[in-house]
Amino acid sequence: MDALTNDEIERRARRRVNMKVGFYTHAIVFALVNAGLFAINAATGGHRWHVWPLAGWGLGLAIHGIVTFLSLSGEGWRERLLQKERERLRGRQ
Repeated sequence: MDALTNDEIERRARRRVNMKVGFYTHAIVFALVNAGLFAINAATGGHRWHVWPLAGWGLGLAIHGIVTFLSLSGEGWRERLLQKERERLRGRQ
């Protein structure tokens, strides 16, 4: 496997941190907005309408989390595939 340069390590580290921060920001906004919707619903004596945005957005948040963390854990797998492709292409030359 090719050794990573310091610039490549820095770029990958920043990308990974940005992905995590993006998900955590999404989760915090989800919690705050849905807490607000719950409070509005409780104050107005509504008929639990707040569960619909909670369910829809919750599904989106779950997908965001799955994509983020599978992407981060799968980085080694992608690197192995890239290495195999490099070796295969070098063999053709």
